[in-house]
Amino acid sequence: MSAEMDVSLIAGIVLGLSSGFSPGPLSTLVISQSLQYGAREGIKVALAPFVTDLPIIVVSVFALSKISDFQTGLGMISLAGGVFLLYLAYSSFRTTKIDVEIDTSSPQSLGKGTIVNFFSPSPYLFWLTVGAPNVIAAWTQSPLIAVAFLASFYTCLIGGKICLALIAAKSRALLSGNAYGYVMRFLGASLLVFAFLLFRDGINFLTG
Repeated sequence: MSAEMDVSLIAGIVLGLSSGFSPGPLSTLVISQSLQYGAREGIKVALAPFVTDLPIIVVSVFALSKISDFQTGLGMISLAGGVFLLYLAYSSFRTTKIDVEIDTSSPQSLGKGTIVNFFSPSPYLFWLTVGAPNVIAAWTQSPLIAVAFLASFYTCLIGGKICLALIAAKSRALLSGNAYGYVMRFLGASLLVFAFLLFRDGINFLTG
């Protein structure tokens, strides 16, 4: 069993690090919240997969046997995610300075991260095409191997996002005045791109 365990651990580490550091709506939000409110809020966004992924995994495993029905649902999720990213992009464009004072309103970082991750098709596609098959294959060998895969994957996924949050938060001291506004506009433009991609994916899923 040790060889199979090693393979599952390595697979989880590689896939987790790739997902953790890859550009995407969640990574962009991690950086944005860290710049605005500090590392703590960015880390809250990074923890969003812990909230969203269990139902996504269940849906993905179920969808393996009903892939045609899953396409329509994935399309609707993509379109809804695109709308929410437009809202986040608008918020980024409006942000012009770092909030160094105690904020009287809640940044709602975990809530924002949860919505972004849940309405993005990327986790669904990952678990449908890569994650769920790996879990099923590992489970047939041993439940412990499946647990090892999930543990290594999420350790590296969340760890990668937390690293992004810490790096972005340290950059706050280097940004002032117009520089910060430019960074936030760049992040807003990035979110617009991801919103466009979600709309495109949603249309493609709905039209087959």
